[in-house]
Amino acid sequence: MSAKRTANSSARRKTLNKVPTVGRANLAKLRRVTDREIDHTSPKELSGLPNDFWDDAVPVLPSGKVPISLRVDIDVLDFFRESGPKYQSRMNAVLRSFMERTSTSRERTKRRVAGSPNTR
Repeated sequence: MSAKRTANSSARRKTLNKVPTVGRANLAKLRRVTDREIDHTSPKELSGLPNDFWDDAVPVLPSGKVPISLRVDIDVLDFFRESGPKYQSRMNAVLRSFMERTSTSRERTKRRVAGSPNTR
């Protein structure tokens, strides 16, 4: 076995032995974070939000997603891809915003209920 192959397989083994950290939060550490630390590390666009900003917020449960094939112009796809990971979620948000602005509240409710995974 060549030295290169041995180095690659040993590096691969080290990677496989690591405990995944994505999606695992250290809750004890998060509970110790102060408001000042949060303000310091928050993006600039979130600074200066009024104290009552979240008062009227309504939790929305995510609906099920359906994989589709969609043809879009290359410049549209490039635009969303250049904005980073999860570009498909941003595209979905734009489509949802259009849907909500162009339909009545009754139609939205009807669509949401009909499209929920529990009613199929």
